[in-house]
Amino acid sequence: MRFSIKRYVPNFITSLNLLSGCLSIVLSFEGYLLLAVYMIFLSAILDFLDGMTARLLNVYSKVGKELDSLADVVSFGVAPSVIVFFLMKSALYNTYFIPPLVELPTIDILFLISPFLIAVFSGIRLAKFNIDERQSNSFIGLPTPANALFFVSLYIITLVSDNYLVHYLIQNKIFLLVLILVFSLLLVAEFPMFSLKFRNLGLSGNKIRFIFVGLSAILLILLHSIAIPFIIILYILLSAINNWIYNLD
Repeated sequence: MRFSIKRYVPNFITSLNLLSGCLSIVLSFEGYLLLAVYMIFLSAILDFLDGMTARLLNVYSKVGKELDSLADVVSFGVAPSVIVFFLMKSALYNTYFIPPLVELPTIDILFLISPFLIAVFSGIRLAKFNIDERQSNSFIGLPTPANALFFVSLYIITLVSDNYLVHYLIQNKIFLLVLILVFSLLLVAEFPMFSLKFRNLGLSGNKIRFIFVGLSAILLILLHSIAIPFIIILYILLSAINNWIYNLD
């Protein structure tokens, strides 16, 4: 059998995705939350590139599919859970430095472990994806990268926004808990969502994607980095409209 390096390129990129997710976790616990967020954004880029590279090189493998899911559990499940864990600590105590968990009230412990539902439901979502043949051209449930980007962008908003209401909501434990529960359910819901894979360069079959890209660009121009969670919400809303009303594909 002739050795071909191109068959290993997508897996190499996926491995970088996994490494980036691991570094995000380490940076979070070292106190570098912004760098940890950037690592998750890097993982999202690498996650897009490994699939694109596999298609361009026409090198698919079962190992690559499993490796991709394992990397995504870390990068888009565990890593964002850790960042939201720190947000929840700040919401509860207005600081990232708290006493040991065993010394805290039970209700506070429950709030503090709730962010890790993101990791649990991301794992369930990815396991379902691997055995669900319906998800070749679209998704059933919110994709884990989109879910991760929504949550980590909340930390960026706390740094760049001076809006009192925005800060109050993100630093409110009940609001964070509701977001965690709602988005965890969206990960595993039987809710069809369109894929961003363009079938061709024409409008036919891509209407919903062009609408999403256009509206996302407008949000980025108007809101800059604050636009990210709104883009994820837009993606969810457009998927609902596409499924239930217009069927723009």
